[in-house]
Amino acid sequence: MEGPATSTLVAGNGAERLHALDAVRAGALLLGVFLHATMSFLPGPQVWLVRDRQSTALGVLFFVSHMFRMTLFFLLAGFFGRMAYHRRGPRGFIRDRLRRIALPLLACWPISLVSISAIYIWGVVTQYGLAGAQAMAQPGGSGLWPLPLTHLWFLYVLLWFYVAALALRAGVAALDVHSWLRGRVDAVVKALISGGLLPFVLAAPVGLALYWQKSWLLWAGVPTPDRGLVPNPPALLAFGLAFGLGWLLQRQAASLQFWQRRFPLYLAAAVGLTAACVALNGVTAAIDPATQPAAQNPTLRFVFAACYSLAMWAWSIGLIGAALRFLSASRPVVRYLADASYWIYLIHLPIVMALQVVVFRLALPALVKFALVLAVGFPLMLLTYQFLVRYTWVGAILNGRRRRRSGRAPQADKALVQVAGAIE
Repeated sequence: MEGPATSTLVAGNGAERLHALDAVRAGALLLGVFLHATMSFLPGPQVWLVRDRQSTALGVLFFVSHMFRMTLFFLLAGFFGRMAYHRRGPRGFIRDRLRRIALPLLACWPISLVSISAIYIWGVVTQYGLAGAQAMAQPGGSGLWPLPLTHLWFLYVLLWFYVAALALRAGVAALDVHSWLRGRVDAVVKALISGGLLPFVLAAPVGLALYWQKSWLLWAGVPTPDRGLVPNPPALLAFGLAFGLGWLLQRQAASLQFWQRRFPLYLAAAVGLTAACVALNGVTAAIDPATQPAAQNPTLRFVFAACYSLAMWAWSIGLIGAALRFLSASRPVVRYLADASYWIYLIHLPIVMALQVVVFRLALPALVKFALVLAVGFPLMLLTYQFLVRYTWVGAILNGRRRRRSGRAPQADKALVQVAGAIE
């Protein structure tokens, strides 16, 4: 992930910050906060630290957001990754990725794991009482293996993709001396984008990988590679294709204009395909793959996998196109949230989980509790960013060094007040 402050594209004689793509990448990260905040309210059996009042609306929010947010993130990570490589050179790129991706992973993972484990125990005791929690304890369980990467798995997988990209680039550069192969690949990618066939080409392998995975929980989409050091094949394929597409797309960023012009069509297709998935399988959580409606029939399972994988790409392309249409100008609030989004995602999960435990005993509707979790959590996370990160060495690691302007408050700092007012 390239820091928002350095997300630039050389165009003509100058450098232009890609405000639209910054906004989409930030949205993909911030949407993760909403997604995790829904998980104690999902209809169906308990799949989270507490099982609170159930909400079909929040089940739909989880299902839809989980469908595309990480594909969208990895696509933009590939785009900005290639941009950073050509700006910094190979050695500078490696140093930068180690500082901004590997270092936060190594620093935040143990803190995240300990805090999440403690909150999980608190949640179990809150829901079942001490005696119930002791009765639930399973001796001889899996413990810490496979290794739980928590919500920070995306950093670990991103490092995999950077290594693969550098290796492939070195191999292609050595073999394709006259750039013939790269020219043909660029032409194919442009033809697929302009012809509208790209979602089908990308969806086919992902859909087949999901269909053939017997343990696939359809309601949860692409299996999250958050346990173990080897990502599961569907996740590696889906997110790897997204990263690779982003890397290739940056070679011919002008092709984004096709997505900008056609975003209503892509979003309409995404809504229709998502509706088909909900009709086939619903949004009820399941822990046994065999209990899912669409999983019991091979034909329905195949149709669901096809619709899901197509919707994943239609949402991603449509949202990028819409952002290019409406968010290309600089907006202080959007830029501030883009700057803060990386830090917010790193720290959000223990905060969200703790607030879910706090609201568990409140006699309130699920939607009200969900709103309370966000209304308390987001201001807290924004305040930690503003006062502990934005102008400190932590912020320099995550987003690049930032200096305060003398005399008057920067527009981005004023945006904090606007953001807080919007949340309230």
